Amino acid sequence: MLGSIQELVPRMRDICGARNVITDPLELRTYECDGLTAHRSIPALVVLPSCAAEVAAVVAAFVARGSGTGLSGGALPRQDGVLIVMSRMRAIIEIDAASRRAVLEPGVTNLAVSKAAAPFGLFYAPDPSSQVVCSVGGNVAENSGGAHCLKHGFTVNHVMGLEIVTPAGELTWLGDGTGVCVGYDLLGAFTGSEGTLGIVTKIVVKLMPLPETVHLILAAYATTSEGGQAVSDIIAAGIVPAAIEMMDALAIEAAEAAVHCNYPAGAGAVLIVELDGPTAEVEAELATVRSICAAAGATEIRAADDPAERASIWAGRKSAFAAVGRISPSFIVQDGVVPRTSLGAVLAKIAALSAESGVRVANVFHAGDGNLHPLVLYDESVPGQTRAAEEVSGRILDACLEHGGSITGEHGVGVDKSKYMPKMFDASDLDTMQLVRCAFDPASLCNPGKIFPTPRLCGEVPGHHRAQSPGTGHQAVVAGQVEIF
Repeated sequence: MLGSIQELVPRMRDICGARNVITDPLELRTYECDGLTAHRSIPALVVLPSCAAEVAAVVAAFVARGSGTGLSGGALPRQDGVLIVMSRMRAIIEIDAASRRAVLEPGVTNLAVSKAAAPFGLFYAPDPSSQVVCSVGGNVAENSGGAHCLKHGFTVNHVMGLEIVTPAGELTWLGDGTGVCVGYDLLGAFTGSEGTLGIVTKIVVKLMPLPETVHLILAAYATTSEGGQAVSDIIAAGIVPAAIEMMDALAIEAAEAAVHCNYPAGAGAVLIVELDGPTAEVEAELATVRSICAAAGATEIRAADDPAERASIWAGRKSAFAAVGRISPSFIVQDGVVPRTSLGAVLAKIAALSAESGVRVANVFHAGDGNLHPLVLYDESVPGQTRAAEEVSGRILDACLEHGGSITGEHGVGVDKSKYMPKMFDASDLDTMQLVRCAFDPASLCNPGKIFPTPRLCGEVPGHHRAQSPGTGHQAVVAGQVEIF
């Protein structure tokens, strides 16, 4: 398709301006991957639109990209396609304090929303660890969560309306901005669809009142199993903290090297529990949580209600992914989910896999909802280590599924985990998902090659593939955009 891409360049320059169309091979390499650097592909063309009308005008066989912080290869470009980068569309159009909502462009960073809402006594609840740099448009694509999703919910629970560009180049709205759904919940279907149904150009999000009181507890344990017991006991007591996070010894080592967070020396695990809400409620819950953490075997408990103290404790957890670069040249971030009651068994399985393979694994996870983020460490310059790390990574996902869990909690499937989809879903499930995609994108233009291991084309009868004569069949196959397996 290189010839057709070259033919697109003048048109793209007419639409977006010459400075906003990138063709230089060195500059294109900036966009060859998202935060998961194991998958790389240099796009043929990059365009940076500045408004929704420009997005609608440039739609072709495309991949949309926000800040590129995703961790599943969801923004991996096609070598023969157009990469539409939304980072210049970063206006906060409106903060409506009375209605407790904000209207944003997709390139706005997550943290910028809460900063803009703070003078009104409001904040935006979803908070991925990359919230300083990740875009809200990307959060919508992946249905991102973050540490505080345990109590406050994921992105889908806070999106009230989306302006989108369809694959046909039409500008339209899903939802009316009130959060009320009449008929099919297309807004919910679009959120978390990983860019396979269209491109977001405006977002209406729900804002929440800043909590009256916030308290944080840091509890140190000799083992993750003791910390896991505390998590189960806190939830069993009827308390739903704003966040419950855990890190093991290797993750703590990395965080200390990176940000000097001063966690308790020699801890095999640390548990971070944050409570927010009305003062009387938080104070009562705080006493109960402290008692539960102590009963589970905590070797040290620290409390922090001052914002600076809380930020210092959170710094270690928020930096965890990047911090492992201090102790390993390469790593794979996984994103499996298990029931809370299975945390101990799955962590034990991860430890056994690590010991058996010789591949180190640092564990960081949203303990409250069982969302594991094992960091599989390796050195790609050592022959065989990459393959060994990938095998351990896959077997961790197998363990999650064996315990009734999922292959992803918030990072998405992208290209990285598409091969695991048939392990979690049967053929009829995958066919149904693809029918939804086809309803939005019959020509398979939106972020092709993502989520589904063997994409079934729109109009194709479910079942085994039947060979066709060369040059016949679906237009995307004829054009070489997709393959049928």
